Amino acid sequence: MSDLWKDLSDQEVSWPSRRQHLTQGVLMDFVVDEVETPSKSTVVRNYLEHPNSVGIIAMDDRGRIAVEKQYRHPVRSVLVEAPAGLCDAEDKDLLVTARRELAEELGLAAQHWSILVDAYATPGCSTQLARIFLARGLEEVSRPEGFLLEGEEAEMEIGWADLDDLLDAIFHGKLRNPTLAMGVLALKTAMETHRLDNLRDGQESG
Repeated sequence: MSDLWKDLSDQEVSWPSRRQHLTQGVLMDFVVDEVETPSKSTVVRNYLEHPNSVGIIAMDDRGRIAVEKQYRHPVRSVLVEAPAGLCDAEDKDLLVTARRELAEELGLAAQHWSILVDAYATPGCSTQLARIFLARGLEEVSRPEGFLLEGEEAEMEIGWADLDDLLDAIFHGKLRNPTLAMGVLALKTAMETHRLDNLRDGQESG
């Protein structure tokens, strides 16, 4: 075991690899790579090439958090979630995507955007990076012209929740959406440690 690390930062690196197989999907592709390790052994890894995503913890001036209830077919559950979406449009900018998703899903706009946390959703099997924003200074707006809620979103319920109620539900295992859990925990930590006014600016590039 190493001594206490001082450099607590991820490092971008790519071991040599050879693509063995690719299966194209609707929003993501399934790939199989043969990877060479630094010790010259080889391992086979399969994973999803997945678009990056955003999540939004939208907090109003009363400290309430905007939430949704949405059906998720892979886990056969209706989950309580934060508004979120994929960077699958022509513009890959994370903040632009977050503004769009907040308007489309909740009919809200925010004056102030900060970054709560960046996280790889499942780094062992997906390339997806999720950026979770804190949105404040909320106001109601019309949904973008021509936008229609479809599929699971057409059945979605939206509302407000107390921050401490969300925390209790997370710690009791009642809420399992990772974007909501990470965002709420990061927000509460920032508030308790007086970091709320020192969060990274939402304009920071991904």
